[in-house]
Amino acid sequence: MQYSLGIDAGGTYTDAVIVRSSDRKIIDANKALTTYPDLLQGIENAIDGLDGKYLREVELVSVSTTLATNTILEQTGYPVGLILVGKHTLHASTPIREFVVVEGGHNLDGTEDERLDTEAVKDYILKVKDRVSAFAVSSYFSVRNPAHEIKVKELISELTGLPVVCGHELSQDLGAYERGVTAYLNAQLLPIASHFIDSIRSDISKRGIDAKLMMLKCDGSVIGIEEAMAKPIESIFSGPAASLMGASFLAGDDTCSVIDVGGTSTDVSLIDSGFPELVDTGAVVGGWHTKVKAIRMETSAMGGDSHVWIKNREVNIGPRRVIPLCLAAVRYPGFIDLLRSGRTPSRVQLGENIQPTKFFVRTGKQSAGLSGYDKDIFEIIGNEPVSVNDIFWKLGKPVSPDRIDSLIQKRLVQAIGFTPTDALHVLGEYTGWDVEASMVGAKLLARLTPMDEYELCREIKKEVAINMALSLMGFMFHGVEKAEIEKILRGDYFSQFKVNVPVVLLGGPVKAYVEELGELIDAEIIVPEYSAVGNAVGALVGKGVKRFEILIRSFYEKSQRSILVFSQDGRKKFGNHQEAMKYAMELGNKLVLDYMVDSGLEYDDIEIDVKREDITMDEDAGVPVETKLTFMGVGVPKA
Repeated sequence: MQYSLGIDAGGTYTDAVIVRSSDRKIIDANKALTTYPDLLQGIENAIDGLDGKYLREVELVSVSTTLATNTILEQTGYPVGLILVGKHTLHASTPIREFVVVEGGHNLDGTEDERLDTEAVKDYILKVKDRVSAFAVSSYFSVRNPAHEIKVKELISELTGLPVVCGHELSQDLGAYERGVTAYLNAQLLPIASHFIDSIRSDISKRGIDAKLMMLKCDGSVIGIEEAMAKPIESIFSGPAASLMGASFLAGDDTCSVIDVGGTSTDVSLIDSGFPELVDTGAVVGGWHTKVKAIRMETSAMGGDSHVWIKNREVNIGPRRVIPLCLAAVRYPGFIDLLRSGRTPSRVQLGENIQPTKFFVRTGKQSAGLSGYDKDIFEIIGNEPVSVNDIFWKLGKPVSPDRIDSLIQKRLVQAIGFTPTDALHVLGEYTGWDVEASMVGAKLLARLTPMDEYELCREIKKEVAINMALSLMGFMFHGVEKAEIEKILRGDYFSQFKVNVPVVLLGGPVKAYVEELGELIDAEIIVPEYSAVGNAVGALVGKGVKRFEILIRSFYEKSQRSILVFSQDGRKKFGNHQEAMKYAMELGNKLVLDYMVDSGLEYDDIEIDVKREDITMDEDAGVPVETKLTFMGVGVPKA
C-alpha cells in the first residue's frame, strides 16, 4: 500500500496528514505548535504524532511553508547584490542597499538599445563579492532578449562562483524593475530554502522514508524540490494557497470560496473549476511588488490568537498576535497565579501593551546590538512571563510601552494576552488548553467594560464572525469600499449578502462560528472533516500546473517584413508567420513537458492546453501582427 505525507508549517500550527494514494483517503493527521525561528522542530513534532506504520510506506511528501513570506516580512534574507541593466531609476528611499545601474538593455523588439557596459559590471562584482551571498540581475526588455542578463550572469560566475538569479528566469512579464525585485528577493532566499529543504530531506530519510519530495507554490500548484530550491520566491503565500486547495478537496467541490481562520490572520480566496483565481499583476509582500503569480486573496489581521485589549471601555481585537492565556498556562507552570495576582492598571494607562492580561517573555532570539533603555528592559524580561508592573518595580522607573513594542517588533520578545481562542474556552466551544486561565482573564477584562465575562466573550466571538464575513464580501465585491460593506453587515436591514458558491471554513475551532456567520450572509457554509489540518491536505493535493507565454510579432526592417518569436529561450527571427507558429507550438509544448517532468510528473499524466490571441489589421490580409500563445500544462503528482 502506498501513502503520501502532506506538511504545512503555518504561523501558529504545523500540520501533517497521511493520505492513502489508491483512494486519496485521509488515514492519519496531527497538529503541533510551529517553532520559531527553526521551523524544522515543529515539523518533526507534527510528524512524530503520526502512526509510524504508515510513514514507512510513504512515497510522496509535499510541503507548504511560511518560510519565504516570513523571511521577507522580517527582513532576514541573505545579502544580495542587484545589477540593473538599462534606463532604471531607483527612488532614494529604496530599501535595496547593494545595487548598481549600468548601461545596456534592449527595446520592445529585442534589438540592443545600448551596449552592455561590461567594465562597470566587473567593477561592481569585484567591489561587493565579499559582502554578498548571491547576485540578482535585471535588464531592460530581457523578456524580449535576455542576452545582457545572460552575459552578466556569466561574468559573475567567472569572477565569484556565487549563485545568480536573472529576472527573465522568473517572469516573462514586462516591468524590468519589478523583475529585478523578484530576482533580488529570490536570491535572498536561496541559502534559507536550501537549508530548509536539506533539513526536511534529512528528517524523512532518518525515518526510513524514501519518497519524492515536492513543494506547494503560491498559485496552488506543486513543483519538484529542485525547482523549489532554485525559485523559493514562488513559495510566498503558499499557506493561503494550501488552504484553498485543501478546502476544495475536503469539501469535494472544485468551485468554492474559502475562509481560513489562522492564529494570526483570516484569509479568503476562491477556486473556480479546480483552478485558483490569480493576481495577474504579481504578488505584493512586505511592500515589495513582485512578478510572482499568486492566488488572489483578502487578508485581515484578525485570527484566533489576535490580542484582545480594552481601551475606553471598548473591545479591540488585534492586529498583533499573542500567546493565548490558555496556552501560556500550559507552557509556563504557575502562570495562573501570576495572572490572578496581577495589578489592574488605571483606565488612563490602558493601551495595547498595558492590560491586566498582558505579559511578556523572551522568544529565544539573540539580542545582539541592544543598548541603553532597551537593553535594561530586555534583561528584566526573561524566560518566564512578566507584566509591565513587574518590569516597573525591577527597573525602578516608568516603563515606556513603545520600548516594549520595539522589542516585540525585533522579535526578541513575545507577548501573552487574551485572545478569541480564550473567549471560546470561556464559552465552552473549544477547550484545547487551560480553561481556567481563560476564565480568569475574561473576568479581569470584563471589569473594564459594561459587560460580564460571558457577555464579553460573546461580543468577541461576534466580532470575529463579522470580520470573517467582511473579508469574504470584500473579496467578492472587489473594488467596493470595505466601509460600505461593513455598514451593511452591521446594519439592521431586511436583507443580507448572498454568496452563490459554497463557503468552506478552515482552521482549528471554526465550527464555533458557523451560526454567527450564517446570520450575516446567505450561503452554504461547510466545515469539512479534517478542516483543522486543511492546509496540510492542500500541500498534498495540489496539481502540477505550469504556464508559458510565447509572443509572435511582425516588424519591418528596411521595408522587409519579418516575424519575431519571443520566449524564455530568447528571440528568434522567421520569414513568415506560418514558420513562426510551427516553431512556437513545438517550443511551447516542449517547455511545458520538460518543466513538468523535471517536477516529478510522468508524460502520460500531463495535459497541455493552448490558448491563442491574435491582433490583426485589414491591410495585412488577415495575417496577425501579433499572436500570443499561452501554454498551460496540468498534471497530478503520483507516489
